[in-house]
Amino acid sequence: MAQQQRISLPAKLINGGIAGMVGVTCVFPIDLAKTRLQNQRSGQQLYKNMMDCLIKTVKSEGFFGMYRGAAVNLTLVTPEKAIKLAANDFFRQQLSKDSGKLTVIREMLAGCCAGMCQVTITSPMEMLKIQLQDAGRLVAQQRVVPSVVTTLKMGGTSPVISRSYNTRPAPQVMRVSAIQITRELLRTKGVPGLYKGLGATLMRDIPFSVVYFPLFAHLHQLGQHSKEDPSVPFYWSFLSGCLAGCIAAVAVSPCDVVKTRLQSLKKGANEETYSGVVDCVRKILTKEGPRAFLKGAGCRALVIAPLFGIAQVVYFVGVGEFLLGYTPYTICSA
Repeated sequence: MAQQQRISLPAKLINGGIAGMVGVTCVFPIDLAKTRLQNQRSGQQLYKNMMDCLIKTVKSEGFFGMYRGAAVNLTLVTPEKAIKLAANDFFRQQLSKDSGKLTVIREMLAGCCAGMCQVTITSPMEMLKIQLQDAGRLVAQQRVVPSVVTTLKMGGTSPVISRSYNTRPAPQVMRVSAIQITRELLRTKGVPGLYKGLGATLMRDIPFSVVYFPLFAHLHQLGQHSKEDPSVPFYWSFLSGCLAGCIAAVAVSPCDVVKTRLQSLKKGANEETYSGVVDCVRKILTKEGPRAFLKGAGCRALVIAPLFGIAQVVYFVGVGEFLLGYTPYTICSA
């Protein structure tokens, strides 16, 4: 048993890391579309929907433009997912020591604690990723807005859109890297600068974990063959992770919009700046209406569902245990 405990935690960390890297690689373009849609303000909409955003991104930035900011995510998603999944298991184990089973309230508490733990990595990772993802939108916006000049017909009052008389040079936007952003933040604001939007990140990740982990546990339990044979097929783990992730993602989508706006430090022309969570919520509600809090909700569901489905398959199949030589590797537990 002691050996199992020693090997179990490293295996879980490996599982979480592999799951995060595989999942992010598969769904990152959709996540980029989500970020750009959420950052659009009323009257400055460059993208109509997810597909329109991806098509325009490929046309203006090339195929790899859809993976802008992916390096940051792939680097930090390993510890982030490892902490999230391993912490949930740890707290579930601790909370079930007395009675041997978990109530729904204790399951939610375990998820809450896991969400709080992951934020130490999630907050700086999300901020750097969002700034890099949104850079393309700002470039496109600067190309479009200055190039359209409204003039008046001579002797008339009707406006004419003219591009030929625009003599201003096109804006030159430098491509920045995550390292450059990190250095600038550390130089100007110190370590707290990397945690801008921490409150909004906590508002999103804690409720997400509170909803996701108990829901997944109960859905996953439905796939057990019998009480005597509690094993679950890998495809059931995937479907359970997808459904639980989708529901939890949509439930906390308003918090994700607020977090994205706060962590997008670069602002385009005429875009609002926010002093904090309350100020952000108030300005979005006043100027864009309640529907703005659901911007990118569909994209977020499409990102989170397969991401957590893949994560749970890797986690429950036991890739980490296999790599450590702890248990035989069987992808089909049916």
